[in-house]
Amino acid sequence: MTDNPGTWLDFTDLVFIDPIGTGFSKSLVDEVQTKRLFYAPTPDVEYLSLVIYKWLVKNDRLLDKKYLMGESYGGYRGPRMTHYLQTQLGVGVNGLVLVSPYLNPDEGDGNLSPIPWMVNLPAITAAHLESQGKLTDDAMSRVSAYTEGEYASALIAGISNKPATDAMIAKVVEMTGLNPTFVRNSGGRLDKGAYLREVHRDKGEIGSVYDPNVTLPDPYPYSPDQQGRDPILESMVAPLTTSIVDFITHTVCWKTDARYYALSDEVNGAWYRNAELRKGAVEDLRGAISADPKLQVLIAHGWSDLSCPLMGSLLTQNQLPEKLAGQVQVKPYPGGHMFYTRTSNGDALHEAAAKMVATH
Repeated sequence: MTDNPGTWLDFTDLVFIDPIGTGFSKSLVDEVQTKRLFYAPTPDVEYLSLVIYKWLVKNDRLLDKKYLMGESYGGYRGPRMTHYLQTQLGVGVNGLVLVSPYLNPDEGDGNLSPIPWMVNLPAITAAHLESQGKLTDDAMSRVSAYTEGEYASALIAGISNKPATDAMIAKVVEMTGLNPTFVRNSGGRLDKGAYLREVHRDKGEIGSVYDPNVTLPDPYPYSPDQQGRDPILESMVAPLTTSIVDFITHTVCWKTDARYYALSDEVNGAWYRNAELRKGAVEDLRGAISADPKLQVLIAHGWSDLSCPLMGSLLTQNQLPEKLAGQVQVKPYPGGHMFYTRTSNGDALHEAAAKMVATH
């Protein structure tokens, strides 16, 4: 555990909330009530928003500037909580920061729609470019333009335009560095799981959906499907839990022997199986910025994140009405889901957030 060089404490107070079933937060009701009250998207948004309202009142901070930041599933919560706070609890929010957000996951049927494959291709290409030391904003601008143009057109045309399909497959091979046979057999449609098995197969390793360049030895290299947990999730729980519990019990001196949940399979499973989650949070994002023209939204992604790909947020931004588009900015950074752990990215995200607070 070390001090965070990119801390935001130099320009704002920070209040962290662990939802029920995560960290040290726990339910005081039985299992059935707990699942009903806490382990579904809408009840989750409502009680967490109420926590914020009560905290602001108790600490006499209602009239202060307020910013909400959420990462991953927190990025799904962010727009929904902001909209709920505005319209149901009467609390305005000055700014919203979404880090690697699970924002717009319902990409449609990949047998009919090009969007699932368009979302994957830039992240996979970014991972390859970074492994070659060639990842730049200019290179990724060209990747994005190709993805939204010729790649999407070739996918839509399908076998009705074989020359375009052949050219697309050759281009995808060039962009990603993947085995030509693998790309051709997939029709240039790169499934996340199949890609992560394939990209490091010759080294006997498997990549992480959070950053394909982070790997662990594949414990089941001959299995047709991935077995075991994601490499990042598999390796992060122990050091993260040990560090935070030691910090809280010794540095902060809050003594507890309660279990700390860095990751709860029960909570994660309940969320992931909920059909409502797949609807995403774009409807509330639009509602929130429409309700308050001064509300600013900063969306930050790592280029090579396959769990919550940048292209999903870019496509979402592209479809915003003209009067709302200026309230939302999307910023890409090298790296994956936790891109901010790189010092340069942490500094850049700090600068972007500080600018938002200073000007809005």
